[in-house]
Amino acid sequence: MAHERDEKLAETQREHWQSTYTAHPGMYGEQPSDPAVHAAAVLRTAGARDILELGAGHGRDALYFAREGFTVHATDFSATGLRQLTDAAQAQDVAGRVSTAVHDAREPLPLADDSVDAAFAHMLLCMALTTKEIYAAVAEIRRVLRPGGVFVYTVRHTGDTHYGSGTAHGDDMYEHGGFAVHFFDRDLVEALADGWTLNEVHAFEEGDLPRRLWRVTQTLPR
Repeated sequence: MAHERDEKLAETQREHWQSTYTAHPGMYGEQPSDPAVHAAAVLRTAGARDILELGAGHGRDALYFAREGFTVHATDFSATGLRQLTDAAQAQDVAGRVSTAVHDAREPLPLADDSVDAAFAHMLLCMALTTKEIYAAVAEIRRVLRPGGVFVYTVRHTGDTHYGSGTAHGDDMYEHGGFAVHFFDRDLVEALADGWTLNEVHAFEEGDLPRRLWRVTQTLPR
């Protein structure tokens, strides 16, 4: 019963994102997010050359990474968003450094073991994923990262204004305006870093609400 409910929520969210990207092409603009700018500097210092971005959407951050000289593997469960990303990559003359794949974060990644230097996910892990699915997604990221690989991600946390309000779906998930969010507590962040070095948990705000997030950086042992 719970599994069927989770499947239905995931499908509803996929359809909502598809229709949103269709109605609002390039909805987040062309400028990269602040976490992506920070991540690029961190990953350059770490010597990373290729980046897996999960939840790339229409590509404002993936395209920024490509313009900065990284090779980017961009995934998202919205084919509409990824088509916009591909068109923009061609227009910005970085298509040779960007590949895309339609991917549901609840499924195994379409990449080989130890195949990328770094991973980046801006608010992907705090979408409509159960705690079990979040653990599985991070395990997949660990699988595809090379030794010493760096993972930078952001999530809305339980100090956010929307936490505890809206439509409750259980497992710290609440829905507002058609979008479901899984709000993270600090224990979940610490647990997801088990076996990694947890380099930083940085609190910041984004948007007009504002959304309250953590930017987490963690590194695999070499």
